[in-house]
Amino acid sequence: MSLPEGVRRCAAALADARSDTEKFAALFLAAKLLKAGQCDAPSRLALFEAIGFDFLKKLLLTRDLPEDCPASLYKSVALSVLVAFCSDPHIAAHPETLSNLNVLLDIVRTSDDDDSDDNLMLVNEAYTCLKSIASCEAGRKALVESECIEKMTEIYAQQSFQTDEALQLLVVLVSRDGPRTWGNDPKSFHSLMNKIALDFETDHSERKFELATILNALIFSCNRSVVSQTASDEIWPLSLYKGLTDILTSKIGKAQRDPALKLTSAVVDLLGIEWTLNDDDNPKKIFLLLVQLASIEVRMQLDDKSFKQATVNAELVTSCFIVLELAINYMASEQIDLEQKEKQTVYTGLKGAFSAIVSVLTKVSNDKNRDKLIDVEKVYVCAMVRVLVAWIAQETTAMRAQIYALLPYMLSLANDTFYAYRSRKLMEKKQTDPSMEVESSILSQVDILRVMLPSLCHLAVEDKARSIILSSKQDEVLYECMAFHWDIVHYKKPPIPKSERGKARTNPEPEIDPILLDQMKDSRVAMVSLCNIFMNLTVLEAKHVEESVQFNTLMKFIFNNLPELKNSPENLVLYGHLAILGLLLLKQQSKKVKKNDFSICRYIQSSIRFLWDAYTVDESNDPTALVVSMIYKERWSEIMELWFLGMQTMSSVLALVPWISEFAIESGWAEGILEMLVKVKVGTLPPNVKSAFEDFLCHLVDASPDVVKVLKKADALKVCRNHRLMELGKKLFGD
Repeated sequence: MSLPEGVRRCAAALADARSDTEKFAALFLAAKLLKAGQCDAPSRLALFEAIGFDFLKKLLLTRDLPEDCPASLYKSVALSVLVAFCSDPHIAAHPETLSNLNVLLDIVRTSDDDDSDDNLMLVNEAYTCLKSIASCEAGRKALVESECIEKMTEIYAQQSFQTDEALQLLVVLVSRDGPRTWGNDPKSFHSLMNKIALDFETDHSERKFELATILNALIFSCNRSVVSQTASDEIWPLSLYKGLTDILTSKIGKAQRDPALKLTSAVVDLLGIEWTLNDDDNPKKIFLLLVQLASIEVRMQLDDKSFKQATVNAELVTSCFIVLELAINYMASEQIDLEQKEKQTVYTGLKGAFSAIVSVLTKVSNDKNRDKLIDVEKVYVCAMVRVLVAWIAQETTAMRAQIYALLPYMLSLANDTFYAYRSRKLMEKKQTDPSMEVESSILSQVDILRVMLPSLCHLAVEDKARSIILSSKQDEVLYECMAFHWDIVHYKKPPIPKSERGKARTNPEPEIDPILLDQMKDSRVAMVSLCNIFMNLTVLEAKHVEESVQFNTLMKFIFNNLPELKNSPENLVLYGHLAILGLLLLKQQSKKVKKNDFSICRYIQSSIRFLWDAYTVDESNDPTALVVSMIYKERWSEIMELWFLGMQTMSSVLALVPWISEFAIESGWAEGILEMLVKVKVGTLPPNVKSAFEDFLCHLVDASPDVVKVLKKADALKVCRNHRLMELGKKLFGD
């Protein structure tokens, strides 16, 4: 491509220059051409390469100036040219530009040395260059590698010259690339946040709201797992609390309220809703105010609006959704004691907000073009569904007709996000280079089905909702979801390379990545919810389950996998849920069970182990007291009802599949129960435990006459007399 005549002459003059003086003169011509806007991209590149960054660098660094020459002249010319060049993304990302970033960074770092107007202009131009470089991916990467974040943090923290420019550059960097820009050491993040948050707390001008927007961007970009674990030792959470309390309890308009709500949402999402309880005198004040403000904002933005109208302030509304979801879950945990009047006020506000959400979602679900939504619109709809299902999980009566009408659409959307999320995770697992990002759709970033599981536990109890779940074949997707989370929970360490096998270990085994541990924890919770959904379906749709191929597949899945699950404290709740769900399915599908199926044998042994280990005699304090065993005690509130259901279901299974009694006898469980009960003090056996054990032993005797001899040998007569086990006594010894 031919270059304009002026550009060609300038490039030739630069190339032919025999001294720095001649080149400097030609540089003025280049600057004139650039400022006149006569240069297209090829022209700018030709001039840049003709000048060479080395020459510009020399001008920026030289202190050897002619007499009567202004001290900043060389720097000023060089920076003016650079500003014009860096507006071109190709030059901003040029290797020569990126390899000399420290020159520009040093200019802004040493800006305190001179506060003249000339220096102010130089620093401004250096920041302009840096921002242009930060606008391209290669530039951001190079700036991060040049420790730009640390240097800008230092400038702001020390309240150096041009701190706002340093802050703006920081926001550009971290907003684009998020957690990767901060790394795993939260020191820089906390240092910056401590300073900005203190400014935010103490500044009562309009700048307070500008800082709110910046703080929101910084929090959104941080390495969440690292920051949330270390924030309690920093001052910025309390500074933000004071600053936001100041705003939210004042008479403010929309321009002030919006950034405050967005920042508050970001903070509670990072630190938990407990952060709102920081007032020693009235800890509930901000919590209740925030729920009320978020509820009102949702109604204002969504009430009587079309979906298009509701998307106008999507970012603000989504921030309110986050607050509402976290508040609902926190109130459900009963960690906050609300008075009746407070409960009524909160409920009224929430019901109004969710009526508006349901109204908009209904319009979307009924729209014939609902499948043609663009990605950002889909994500907004997902945000509505997410907060709605959090409400459904706790509020089991409100708006049921509308919820049932919406359920097929919500399930369809949730399934789409699950499949997209699963595909992304599987691709990431295969990715050999962790620094490379897997290309994926925006829907793959959030798994709505995972969030929906607690609400589906409740919906599966309701006749209409259960009918929708089964008619839409949602049980098949839930099974796929179970298998997906099982692969995460049942983590297997990478195999040892052949070259290392048989060699003595010189280094300790590497610890599991904390991120993977968090994923395993979340997947355990997800599987427990899935088990509860399947339990409700199994009990309430017995006929369907009895004939269902899908539920037979689920039963085999449990038979095969439960014995593989490590029976450890962190797995106990999941272990119990899988064991008891398996028994419920076995009860319904007993006709399909074959005695020579080895997987059933191993499964029954695992289930017996879960039921057997729950109770023990207190050997240390009172050798006559029956107590919940130590490993179960910590989680007993979660598995107590499960244990009783398991004992009851095992009894029913014995009646349908008598040969299973052989496992109870061979394992020693039957006599183990009596050996334990014979030590228990008369009159201290809890009635419900007594009933569970007696019912099981009676069914065991009915299933296998061989057990009578075993029980009598284990002092059954004494146990029956001590604890008045009348039914068992009749079966063993007659009237």
